[in-house]
Amino acid sequence: MSRLALRSPLTSRRSSSSFTHRMDLLLLLLVSPLLSSYFHGGSVVNGQQHTFIIRSVNLSVKPSSDVRRDTNVTLRCQAVISSTGQEVLTREYTLYKDESVVYTKKTSSSEDFVFPLPGARVSNNGRYKCKIKIKNQNMMSDSKKLKVTGLADPVLTLSKLNVQEGEEVTAWCSAPGETGSIYFHFYDNSNESHVERVNSNQAEAKFSFSSSGSHQVHCSYTVLITADSIKSKQSNMVTVTVRELNVTPDLEVSPHSKIFEGDPLTVWCTVQNSSLGPENIDLYLSQGSKLLKQGNTSVNHSMVAQAESPDGLTFECRMAMGNIMKDVTKTVPVSELFSAPTLTISPAEVFQREPMALTCRSETFAPERIRREDITYTIDPQPQQTSEVFKMRAPFIDLNYTCKAQAKGIEKHSRTLMVRPKVDVSVPKISVDGRVIVKQPFYIHCQSDVGSLPINYTLYRDYEPVHTISVQRPDQKALFSATVYQPEEIYRYMCEASNNHKTSQQSRRLGAAVIEPVTIPTLMVVPELTQLKEGDDVYLICRVNGTPPITFKWYHDDKTSPFNTSTTNRNAIDYRVPLLSSEHGGTYYCEASNHANKITKSNKVLIVVRMAQWKKAVIGGTCLMMASMLLLVACVLYFRSKRGPAPFYDGKEGRVTNGMRPSMASLPANLSNRSSYSDPVTV
Repeated sequence: MSRLALRSPLTSRRSSSSFTHRMDLLLLLLVSPLLSSYFHGGSVVNGQQHTFIIRSVNLSVKPSSDVRRDTNVTLRCQAVISSTGQEVLTREYTLYKDESVVYTKKTSSSEDFVFPLPGARVSNNGRYKCKIKIKNQNMMSDSKKLKVTGLADPVLTLSKLNVQEGEEVTAWCSAPGETGSIYFHFYDNSNESHVERVNSNQAEAKFSFSSSGSHQVHCSYTVLITADSIKSKQSNMVTVTVRELNVTPDLEVSPHSKIFEGDPLTVWCTVQNSSLGPENIDLYLSQGSKLLKQGNTSVNHSMVAQAESPDGLTFECRMAMGNIMKDVTKTVPVSELFSAPTLTISPAEVFQREPMALTCRSETFAPERIRREDITYTIDPQPQQTSEVFKMRAPFIDLNYTCKAQAKGIEKHSRTLMVRPKVDVSVPKISVDGRVIVKQPFYIHCQSDVGSLPINYTLYRDYEPVHTISVQRPDQKALFSATVYQPEEIYRYMCEASNNHKTSQQSRRLGAAVIEPVTIPTLMVVPELTQLKEGDDVYLICRVNGTPPITFKWYHDDKTSPFNTSTTNRNAIDYRVPLLSSEHGGTYYCEASNHANKITKSNKVLIVVRMAQWKKAVIGGTCLMMASMLLLVACVLYFRSKRGPAPFYDGKEGRVTNGMRPSMASLPANLSNRSSYSDPVTV
């Protein structure tokens, strides 16, 4: 009886402990299906082709979570996902503000989800978070608070400024550029008279003033932000104690030290101290973003060690049970068996089809594991050779080469080496840049159509080098300054091009038109100046020496504009003046010019137009006739003066007396002189 009494308390305690354990287990079994719907941070979908896990979701606010108005804000949702296979995952992003959905987007891209808030406003204040959903798995980020400060000054306008008592006035209050739900407050003097809530940035109110005098009307506004509304005092504090679930993941890597590339590795991911069934636990073994294995209470993975990072290989064992997530990581160092090869070329500059050598070599190796002779090298695009030095001829075109080093199943590739063979320079072309004028500097251009830069161009005069120019850029020209004093000197120039020390190319001799400036013109007149008379045709001839085409200009007297301009390929030109007249008389000269842009002026010629012969004869005859008439009149007068006065009649028939008749004495002298008379006659 006493033994029974002693055992009863122990039995009771064991029963109680067993009951409590069963209740905890039952509670976990009941809660787990409810929590499993969240897959928070580690739920996995096992498909026939793809396994993945959402490891984390993070929301960031740039440039800051506390900004001024008009700042361009960017919300970035970044998800970290580990997966196997090549299936493209369709992601659904949902952005929340104060627990309300702001935006939803589906995408198959692995890029971060970015939501811009250009020109942020106070209405954008709130707590944001984002959720990512892939198939039946989703995860929510932590919330981030965005605070925007600064409001635009309100603007008030009235429909009338002078009213009578009781007359209605309309007032408009606006908040330029603001968004969201806004309270507008209207004031008459210091008293708030109207409050309007609108979802735009402008409100309207009606005023009816009952008292006379001056009324000061103004307005203000308040942007409604739910999260920042007036808060109550803090409630009473309740403490909740959370016991840690006695289930932990364990990660083991073998071997864990002195690991070289190519060594076999085995990684175990297990659960320790688990009293739950395997159907309630999911294990994920991953390396970076690569999911290696997935299972329940124990998974393992075998692989060949690779020196992918100087920090070694990092593995993660993650346990997920509903929304409970635990993980453990371990990093093991992996030493290189040999370094990545480097590919070099010799010589550094090579021309097309010239011999060259490519050297592929790993600078370091692990002597405790391999010998240098164990490393074999191949080169692409010539994989048939396996030596360190690959001799060949340079290709005609640019070609990319890579080499591969291999030992004990480990392969490493060099960086790509682009071989750009230089092209030999072609025969240069020699030409002049612009016009060549005797005794004036000009430029000689030397250029090869083909050839790799830099190219050295040398100008020769009678096989003697004059100057060398090195062309380094495609837009650079080889221009040499030169001067010739005789046209035939142009053929004494040629140039040479070279872009390597072995060969060079020479151009032909320079050939170009050389312009001789015009000399001082000589002006001639045909016929001779002494023979010019009215009605003749006169030819003015202007002659120069110089390179055609030549432009001749004719000038008369002191006029500044030429009366004739002609361009010809001859060295002389004539100008015909038909039917010479007195108006053609005066001074004449000519000007000549060509492409040398030098103008020369001839001597001046004075043309005097003489009278025609027939005019001279007419004038001479007229003068002779007038002279004859004058001589005749003179003779008549002379003889009359010698004869004396004429006898007069005495009034009787047949008798003549000395003296004048009485009747004739009163006549004019001219009439009396015209009277006829005769000599006395005896009857």
